[in-house]
Amino acid sequence: MFQNVSKTLRTAEPDLKGKTVAFVPTASKVERLGFFAKISKWVLRSMGLAVGELDVATVSYETAKTQLEAADIIYVSGGNTFYLLQELRRTGTDELLVREVDKGKLYVGESAGAIVVAPDIGYSAAMDSVEKAPGLDDYTGLGLVDFFVVPHCGNWEMGKAAEEILAAHADGLPLRAIDDNQAILVRGDTVEILGKDGMPLESPAK
Repeated sequence: MFQNVSKTLRTAEPDLKGKTVAFVPTASKVERLGFFAKISKWVLRSMGLAVGELDVATVSYETAKTQLEAADIIYVSGGNTFYLLQELRRTGTDELLVREVDKGKLYVGESAGAIVVAPDIGYSAAMDSVEKAPGLDDYTGLGLVDFFVVPHCGNWEMGKAAEEILAAHADGLPLRAIDDNQAILVRGDTVEILGKDGMPLESPAK
């Protein structure tokens, strides 16, 4: 949950002054807890960042392309991962986003935004309803990382789903489990789990 770990952003990018953010709230649009995206946006602005909303489900391809290319940081909020992937793929924004990250642009993913960067998002079905993405028949993710994030360990509402995912896939997938006070930082081939203070942890969530 970004509101809990916002200090980790300064670990990833110490110089945030004057930086712009393309804020993608799309996943939150089909969830009743979508207000968390509004909180995340407020936190980013309180850190001095210029935040521009980019709902990939409603804007044109050219608008998405312009905003993603112009932004210093791409932020993808939590919500329903399947709906998010459906809309990214339907609009072609998935390729735009991957291209910008491949150029070295900082990507911040919260919950669904972290799950969607995996090689495949099918493993997260216990946490998100696949019915909210009726047009999605292929769960291949963005493939920005070679592991699978399991967020919300210990969370009062989604912790049970996280436990189900870990039990079902621990032996078959390289899972990275985090709780709501942790974040994963990827720099090249280095992967670290950070605490809410932005410092690396020795004992991440199990």
